[in-house]
Amino acid sequence: MTRVGIGYDIHPFVLGRPLVLGGINIPFEKGLDGDSDADVLTHAIIDAILGAMGHGDIGRVLGVGTPDVMGISSIVLLERTYHRLSSNGYKVINIDSTIIAQVPKLTPHILKMRDKLAGVLQVTPDAINIKSTTHKHLGYLGSGEAIAVHAIVQISQLSDE
Repeated sequence: MTRVGIGYDIHPFVLGRPLVLGGINIPFEKGLDGDSDADVLTHAIIDAILGAMGHGDIGRVLGVGTPDVMGISSIVLLERTYHRLSSNGYKVINIDSTIIAQVPKLTPHILKMRDKLAGVLQVTPDAINIKSTTHKHLGYLGSGEAIAVHAIVQISQLSDE
């Protein structure tokens, strides 16, 4: 059986925090605000995986918003999600994601993000697609106040071979 899930996340920029996307530190003068490292790309992917399994969302399953995850790396949360996925007999087939960010330029970092995420999810890097786009200077995303991500994942049951 194949299942599909959709994830979305958004975090505002703040001073004094590193910018982390896809588990990679991105050089920029601001980071994203959140309880964990606020890795909006990884959060959207986690929500997509949990949705595909029918297991709720990142807050309910992994405790985002609780003291247990304050400052935690979102890659650790993705590792926990991967464990849940594989323990329930599923594997990731592919992920497609779009980062919406006016700033900074993300194209130079996409391959590193893809490789990092692929390693955690135990898939080949070509199973993960990451695109970035701007918001054409419209609204809070276009003014550089935040970053948002849409992600979709396809999972399938592991074979009994």
